Amino acid sequence: MAGQIKMTAAVSRQPNPAGGAHSTAGAAYHKATSMQPSPSLAQRWRGSRNLLPALLFLGLFFFAPLIGLLLRGVLEPVPGLGNYEQLFANSAYSRVLLNTFSVAGLVTLFSLLLGFPLAWVITLVPRGWGRWILNIVLLSMWTSLLARTYSWLVLLQASGVINKALMGMGVIDQPLEMVHNLTGVVIGMSYIMIPFIVLPLQATMQAIDPMVLQAGSICGASPWSNFFRVFLPLCRPGLFSGGLMVFVMSLGYYVTPALLGGAQNMMLPEFIVQQVQSFLNWGLASAAAALLVLITLVLFYFYLKLQPESPVGASNAR
Repeated sequence: MAGQIKMTAAVSRQPNPAGGAHSTAGAAYHKATSMQPSPSLAQRWRGSRNLLPALLFLGLFFFAPLIGLLLRGVLEPVPGLGNYEQLFANSAYSRVLLNTFSVAGLVTLFSLLLGFPLAWVITLVPRGWGRWILNIVLLSMWTSLLARTYSWLVLLQASGVINKALMGMGVIDQPLEMVHNLTGVVIGMSYIMIPFIVLPLQATMQAIDPMVLQAGSICGASPWSNFFRVFLPLCRPGLFSGGLMVFVMSLGYYVTPALLGGAQNMMLPEFIVQQVQSFLNWGLASAAAALLVLITLVLFYFYLKLQPESPVGASNAR
């Protein structure tokens, strides 16, 4: 028995030629592959080369004008930050900024309040009816912006249909002032911005699995609880994207505020046009435009930060 154990141990200590050959070949292969460039690095380089046209386009048509805008804002009429100081120190200019942000916030709020139920109806009704409703919503986008704004000017004026209808029903005794003020601007812009809320919201609602809502009902959730604790959180991506789009577009809108608001209720885009066309003050206009671009970039960054699937949100989650 002891002899058998010794023989077994001796055999186990003998080198295995096949195993040695395999290990030697593996080492040689590993050495050879380590000296070769990684395929992933090569693919990344090819991918970065494909990005060069896009980067060139952005550099020529976005970054170069933006740099010129920033330089004009700090160099004209005299070098310094005087233009930016005027925007915040002058009470008239501060009023323009306040009008811009208040109108953009109200338009975003009313567009969400009106667009959410409309997107929900499009999702709930049969597909044929939903397609018709969606086409009607899109039809307003295909109509001329100037024509839509002028139609609201006709509807909201003192002798317009809305005031006549309210006076005929006895709701008001005299016409309401709804044009040449911020009220008309908010009404007209909310109507124009509703499609930009409906489209992302309807796509988000369409992607929600009905079984999730059914599971909430089976677990004992009331309809209100199911809506606020299940359905509404699932709609958050559409709410964020649509709300951000409307807010940013409202900050830079020109035609509707110019026609419905008037000179006494000026917003930042009208202010920029006035500084360029009437006063030839390119420095102050550039500073105001740069402020708009900066606000847009900051809002877009926070939007990416709140979206977990974006690179910024994913890095924060990690």
